[in-house]
Amino acid sequence: MNVEELLRRYAAAERDFAEVDLAGVNLREANLVSANLHSANLSYSDLREARLGQTNLVQANLSQANLSEIILWGADLTEANLSLAQLREADLSGAILIRANLEQTNFAKACLCGCNLSNANLAKAIFFEADFRPTSHQITDLKGAILSHADFSYAHLNGVQLSQAKLDGAKLCRTNLAIWKKEQIHQTNLSEASLQGADLSYADLTGANLQKANLLGADLTRTILTDANLKGAIMPDGSVHD
Repeated sequence: MNVEELLRRYAAAERDFAEVDLAGVNLREANLVSANLHSANLSYSDLREARLGQTNLVQANLSQANLSEIILWGADLTEANLSLAQLREADLSGAILIRANLEQTNFAKACLCGCNLSNANLAKAIFFEADFRPTSHQITDLKGAILSHADFSYAHLNGVQLSQAKLDGAKLCRTNLAIWKKEQIHQTNLSEASLQGADLSYADLTGANLQKANLLGADLTRTILTDANLKGAIMPDGSVHD
């Protein structure tokens, strides 16, 4: 199936395009709202500014695709492969990305409010100025996610579920991590994380692994650090915790 046939059939009210192979095609600004693209191959495709809200993209291959400014609100991307994809300024509000492969994906300035990213692989992903704030209906779930060396600089992470997440080596410079539910960052792995200037005020970091983390200039006002591992961590005042 080529792009012209896909769009023609969609315009004729067809919605089932499961397992379609559209690798490397140009679907810029395409409207595929509520389409079934389960297991579709869209790797290397141009989907900039496309509208795919409520779309079924379960197990779809979107690796290295350009999805900048795409609308994916409410889309189901469970176990999808978006590694190395471009999602700058994308709208993923309420999207489901459970167990998705998001390694080295660029989410700069993207909206991920209310997303379910539990157990997703976000290693080395970029979230510069991304918005993870909870919606009126649901929080953003990063429970158990792999976030090693991900860049969350200036991102809005307040209210995000981060329990059991792995953030070793992550960069959270000037990130807002103020938690409104105490249990949400419980036992998080932040070993060697770059947290310079991060807002951790009122966060519950009970049992968190902060070994060798850089907390220089971070706001720890009323932060709960009971049983946290701070060995070798650089504290807000520049001292090294023994």
